[in-house]
Amino acid sequence: MQHPQRLFNRRSVGSLAVIALLASLATACGGSEEPDAEDTALKFDATKFTTVNVTVDGVAVKVRQYRIVYVAKPIKMATTQYALPGTSTITLPDPYAYQSMIVSVPENSVSDTKTAIYALVNNSGWWASPVATTITEGKSFVSTSDTDNIGAALKAGYVVANIGTRSRGGARAEDTRWSGKAPAPVVDVKAAVRYLRLNDSLMPGSAERIVLTGTSGGGGLTAAAAASGNSADYLSFLADVGAAGVSGAGASARSTIKDDVFAAVAYCPINNLGNADAGYEWEYNAIRNNSNTAALNGVAYLSGPQPAASAAYAAGFPAYLNSLGLTREDGTPLTAANLRDTTTAHLKKELERQIAKGTTLPALGENFTVVQRGNSRTLPNDWLTLTGTGTTATVASIDYTKFLQFVSTLTPLKTVVAFDAVGVTGNPNISGETNLFGSDTATYANFTEWAWANNSVKGDGSGIDDTGLNWSAYLASNTNNLATQLKLINPLAYLNTPADTAPYWYVRHGMIDRDTAYAMQTVLYYAIKKDPSVKDADFKLPYMVGHAGNYDVQEAFAWIKAKLNANP
Repeated sequence: MQHPQRLFNRRSVGSLAVIALLASLATACGGSEEPDAEDTALKFDATKFTTVNVTVDGVAVKVRQYRIVYVAKPIKMATTQYALPGTSTITLPDPYAYQSMIVSVPENSVSDTKTAIYALVNNSGWWASPVATTITEGKSFVSTSDTDNIGAALKAGYVVANIGTRSRGGARAEDTRWSGKAPAPVVDVKAAVRYLRLNDSLMPGSAERIVLTGTSGGGGLTAAAAASGNSADYLSFLADVGAAGVSGAGASARSTIKDDVFAAVAYCPINNLGNADAGYEWEYNAIRNNSNTAALNGVAYLSGPQPAASAAYAAGFPAYLNSLGLTREDGTPLTAANLRDTTTAHLKKELERQIAKGTTLPALGENFTVVQRGNSRTLPNDWLTLTGTGTTATVASIDYTKFLQFVSTLTPLKTVVAFDAVGVTGNPNISGETNLFGSDTATYANFTEWAWANNSVKGDGSGIDDTGLNWSAYLASNTNNLATQLKLINPLAYLNTPADTAPYWYVRHGMIDRDTAYAMQTVLYYAIKKDPSVKDADFKLPYMVGHAGNYDVQEAFAWIKAKLNANP
């Protein structure tokens, strides 16, 4: 039996009398006072650190740095791993780099048990991410910069935790199995949170004040972990890797430690992968052409299978959206009939925010100047009509279709299928997120119905051609766990459920970001907003920003500070 006092943690409600009663019952039942062996192995050692000398705003700062394997049964990885985007390799610094974290503590925060823990995941494209940190010897940080989130965190005295995770592509185990299949990245984030909770009394910072953050796939990972706090769905997976506070195995696994977080800061989150292609094609199907969509396998967009695939995906999105039961601010249902208008309202809000800040927006027929990756481009404004000029201007109208065309001119759209492309529409490559799914011995598994039905690669184990099963039959089969994989990496599967969703959310998706659909981000926002656990959901489509994160550090950290101050 577990030590009875471990049934409670700092967020649990209980009395000393109840604890004493449980202790007496444990003794009467022959219970042991011995602590869990795996948790004992995960005890934090405050003496095992290195000192890193950095500067913050020109001032010397000493930082204590701890490298920690955060699970008791880490999976030993092969030395050589694929690197993003999968065409080259990297050599891991150690075989447990995917299940390690680097915890950096400014020396003035070493004794601070209440400061926040700023926890970063770095899973661009949902790719596996061996642990790394930019807090290195001699590095200079600027806390007032709008792009230096680490400088802002160190200046605020936060503990910085860089979390490595298994995920798709890389993360091949020493025994050659693919150890990063879903839900591995979410499981690893939860295991890292559990390590911090287990050792909360021994470590600087407060595990009750974890701010989880990531960009792109890391934003999607942040959203999934933050939405699904303390869900029992993950316990068997956590037990497999020896996560803190989890005992037993399989369906009998149980937990004495929580893995919810205080806040989520998610940039352009690639989320809800099972429906991401449907949302993407619903958004862009009507404007795709040979100019804004690349040829696939040497065949131009309009001459090949892409249009039919796009139309098929788009057709399935309205029913999915309607099934969610989301509502807009005025209480009306969020549906395919009003989703574009709803997104347009968020665009209007951002444009008028820019006007109020003094940003000069071009009149209809004038030019926008857009800077992307250091390159400046001018494109005509044919979608935004203003009333008035200067800081008194207002947005009169937005032509949403022309806005989408504007965005796709700046950056061509992804080819069809965008996220689940392997084995379909003539695509011979591992592209999209298809290799996040499937068994640990399979390179990939298609994870959407259309791709499954249209997989034409014989012998890959995916699709009707190899399994003889249509989509619904395959999902229902006990020979695979694809349905579980899809659920456990999807924040919408846990928002508005009994899961302990993070109470504070800061979500950003750039105004000119075509890497995922505005539809998917708008849906995510209204799902967050509806969740009764959520106290604040701050969502914007930042002006002329592409697929990126940490471009608004001052605004983000002011928001973090305000939420922490409201919860001393």
